[in-house]
Amino acid sequence: MLTILGFAMIATFLVLIMMKKMSPIAALVLIPALFCVFVGKGAKLGDYVLDGVTDLAPTAAMLMFAIVYFGVMIDVGLFDPIVRGILKFCKADPMRIVVGTALLAAIVSLDGDGSTTFMITVSAMYPLYKRLKMSLVVMTGVAAMANGVMNTLPWGGPTARAATALKLDASDIFVPMIPALLVGLAFVFVLSYVLGVRERRRLGVLTLDEVLEEEKESETVLVGSGGSGDSKVSMRKGGTAAAGSGTDAPAGATGTAAGDDDGFQGLDPNRPTLRPKLYWFNALLTVGLLTAMIMEWLPIPVLFLIGAALVLSVNFPHIPDQKARLAAHADNVLNVSGMVFAAAVFTGVLQGTGMVDQMAKWMVDVIPGSMGPHMALVTGLLSLPLTYFMSNDGFYFGVLPVLAEAGAAHGVSPLEMARASLVGQPLHMSSPLVPAVYVLVGMAKVEFGDHTRFVVKWAALTCLVILGAGMLFGII
Repeated sequence: MLTILGFAMIATFLVLIMMKKMSPIAALVLIPALFCVFVGKGAKLGDYVLDGVTDLAPTAAMLMFAIVYFGVMIDVGLFDPIVRGILKFCKADPMRIVVGTALLAAIVSLDGDGSTTFMITVSAMYPLYKRLKMSLVVMTGVAAMANGVMNTLPWGGPTARAATALKLDASDIFVPMIPALLVGLAFVFVLSYVLGVRERRRLGVLTLDEVLEEEKESETVLVGSGGSGDSKVSMRKGGTAAAGSGTDAPAGATGTAAGDDDGFQGLDPNRPTLRPKLYWFNALLTVGLLTAMIMEWLPIPVLFLIGAALVLSVNFPHIPDQKARLAAHADNVLNVSGMVFAAAVFTGVLQGTGMVDQMAKWMVDVIPGSMGPHMALVTGLLSLPLTYFMSNDGFYFGVLPVLAEAGAAHGVSPLEMARASLVGQPLHMSSPLVPAVYVLVGMAKVEFGDHTRFVVKWAALTCLVILGAGMLFGII
């Protein structure tokens, strides 16, 4: 009964948000509360929610201060050279822009943190997508898939969890998986190219010179943080020209590029928050912060809390300026932290009522005995739905050991099982239970349901490509 109710709760949640009948925050709170009553444990709802909040509180704190930290770094110009390089490559070509999005997300993902990746990627690419009237779900989908493949890095989380659960060395799991993961990443780039070509056909062939010329002629341009105005983008499609309109962008971002030698740029080179004299201080501080994160010198929430306080104090020594920066990023902070605490209700009820345990047990029990010698393949396939519908902790510490034991009975090594368990990460990064995805859709101003409808099929295909490559190379 718990198994049926668990699947029914997840299905109800996904259907309601994809049909836009409820907001994600409302659905994350009300749906599990209702099902908790159905299970007959409504009296314990408070305990379940508090347990969920306790588990996710460090994540919420990390996201809050990480948004402030990287938001301020974007404001002061730390990422402008990277953005200019990517945008110079992209020019005003939709195909290059989509490929550039995947490339930027993959590079930034080397720090092992999804939220950081999404904040930098969206801040860099959002103004360009908006100005050229490109599909924002393409941006969020491509970024999520690229980050999902890179999330398998040993310091990204899943590999370490698999190693801990099966008492293996993380390098023994990850290093042989590199060829399959490279194939998966290459597939994401190919898919980005295809999606970019589709966007190019939809919008027409754009030229950078026309964009810059129209920018200079426009009567109003977007200037500074949170500004708004109208400007034109010239597009050629079958010899005709169409006009688009600029819209608001994340704090510190703007679509203007007039007079910039590097061409169409997503960050205003003249915004008042720039701190060029402090560039190397900010760069070294960020490198030190990421190093401390990878080396685990302090808990990540503590690192970002200290980092946010330090970067605000040094770059904006006057209290009114600090308040202005906090206010500029308050919207993102509130949206993301609110979503995380709402997700705590969902995960708290799933785990507290025992639904997630029964769902995992049922999926393991339905595996036919004849599939025993192929348990690595089964694990790889199961990792898609299971890591989407439950947390990585629940899958790697609750389900993987059971699957590994079944595989061991048929001669399948724990290393193969551990590698197969990583296959589902490109899909996992768009799970409603992953806090980072709310940073992605929130900053991109995309409905979670729209992102889900777009990304699930492509992310699942990416997972299958990695699984197929792993079997072809004899890794799985």
